[in-house]
Amino acid sequence: MAKTILFQGDSITDCGRVRDDNPQLYAQLGWGYAAHVASRLLADGLDPELRFINRGISGNRTPDLYARWKIDALNHEPDLMSILIGVNDTWHEFYNRNGVEVERAARILDEIIQWTRRVLPSCRILLMEPFVFPIGVANEAWLEEVKLRAIEVRKIAARYNLGFLPLQERLEMAARTAGSPEYILSDGVHPTLAGHQIIADAWLEAAAPLL
Repeated sequence: MAKTILFQGDSITDCGRVRDDNPQLYAQLGWGYAAHVASRLLADGLDPELRFINRGISGNRTPDLYARWKIDALNHEPDLMSILIGVNDTWHEFYNRNGVEVERAARILDEIIQWTRRVLPSCRILLMEPFVFPIGVANEAWLEEVKLRAIEVRKIAARYNLGFLPLQERLEMAARTAGSPEYILSDGVHPTLAGHQIIADAWLEAAAPLL
């Protein structure tokens, strides 16, 4: 089983994590899906050697992730890493015209994967599908663009034979069951506690072959 697991992404991964590398200080995982995943694996494995690292940073776009990839990913030498990125590439464009086009973001993510493969050839990678609901801060135009980003992420996962975690449909189904999209994504982007648990459950299913 993977001993060091790294979570990478933006605010959906960050979730108020404490910037402290003390392995006993689990507040460094934040309160979102990363903490839910770690809790489940720690309880199931009862393995004191398991190490979990959260390096999500709120507001990050794909090029921001690339800029810090060496220090915040490669230098940790994880056995398994998951990456959830993309919604801010859309958000920043709609709010301050500093977004990242779908094709450019895909090229950068592709380079991140190639770089990781060169430096850490044995590291397993799980790409997570970006998602959004057209409520709160988002709208239908966001949804259409994020869906295009999701297609590119899926293509990259297939190109390099990586794990892929689809989330948009799963979260939409949960919202329909709850009768409220805000029950799953509070503002159209950020998951609620229920949303994070759904993502964590999906992560554990998708990552099972990689663990």
